Amino acid sequence: MMVLYTSTVDRSIRATAVLGNKEEFDGELLSQPNNFSSTLLPLFYSSTINPFCDFDKPIYGFKGKVVLCDGGSYTDSNLKGQLVYTAGGVAMIVTNEKKDSFTKRSFLASNRRTIIGRNSAPIVGSFSSRGPSLASPGILKPDIIGPGVNILAAWPSSVENNKNSKLTFNVISGTSMSCPHLSGIAALFKSVHPHWSPAAIKSAIMTTADLTNLAGKPIVDERLLPADIFATGSVHVNPSRAINPGLVYDLEPNDYIPYLCGLNYTDQDIYFITKQKVKCSKVSKIPEAQLNYPSFSITLGSGDDQGYTRTTYMRTVTNVGEANSSYDSVIVALLGVNVTLNTTRLEFSKVNQKMTYQVTFSWVATNEYASFIHGFLMWKSSNSMQFVRTPIFVKLV
Repeated sequence: MMVLYTSTVDRSIRATAVLGNKEEFDGELLSQPNNFSSTLLPLFYSSTINPFCDFDKPIYGFKGKVVLCDGGSYTDSNLKGQLVYTAGGVAMIVTNEKKDSFTKRSFLASNRRTIIGRNSAPIVGSFSSRGPSLASPGILKPDIIGPGVNILAAWPSSVENNKNSKLTFNVISGTSMSCPHLSGIAALFKSVHPHWSPAAIKSAIMTTADLTNLAGKPIVDERLLPADIFATGSVHVNPSRAINPGLVYDLEPNDYIPYLCGLNYTDQDIYFITKQKVKCSKVSKIPEAQLNYPSFSITLGSGDDQGYTRTTYMRTVTNVGEANSSYDSVIVALLGVNVTLNTTRLEFSKVNQKMTYQVTFSWVATNEYASFIHGFLMWKSSNSMQFVRTPIFVKLV
């Protein structure tokens, strides 16, 4: 199973809130009634009683006003809007940034327009869950991020509750939106490469991802701060590059059995998963990070008494590109952790040929302020047409 989280796209359905002092604040709005008044309206915000507009908190002062609600909490924006409407509010603004200027308490009807080409996209969604995996820390999660914020999607009914309307679309956010994006990409890949396994498709998607936004800068989170590896995993999907990755980290169903046994799954647990009888007592168990996964998640200690100063893992790649091809290794941004390979070049003579390499991690510098370090191991083809980038997360203890 691929674990994916959500990011924004480069399309913004922009609406501008105009205050009485002519200050303007850009936001987003899907629809606005044609008869919405252009008259200035009072703005209401309760900083102490119910700032999030939660449905189970006290409500007062909403009637005839534009209500300012803080984003977040357990009440989603649709429920906030329903609450404001029921309480007599005429409009709602949901904010998740500093809003000092909004206390001017006057508001003018906004205009709406669609903006294409926001070069700050993708941005990791505020609601997008973060890693690491608690069940299996030796496997880096998330795997990747994909479009999932403000996605135009089919909807069973009119968002305006117009029973006669055929415009049954809505703008929705969540992993329920990024999932169909990635599922569609996987389905397309399967049609082009019918013999690829699910693991090979996942590897192709993860190892060819984009590291930067459309402006060529690091991808940020909802706070506009650089998003770390627990928010992005391999970072953002790039389908056009992933269709021809060159190399993949493949896995067959039986390859998971030593991994599951190493996680102390019972024989019965594994039977329910694999539908075959397994006795872990007769299986050579492997540590989590030894699974042939397109990422690394490891732990290193600072002293010999902890036994984690040096650790070695193996990975096997399959050539799905040109028959005669070679790849050179590149290590990126792992300050304080030494990464060495038993070979720095992989040379293939045929398609579907497999090659195994060893990678050793060792802690060579102590930084008392660092709790984890992340970077990448990349294999770059000699013709510079392909690269296979594997994210690395190192926890320092």
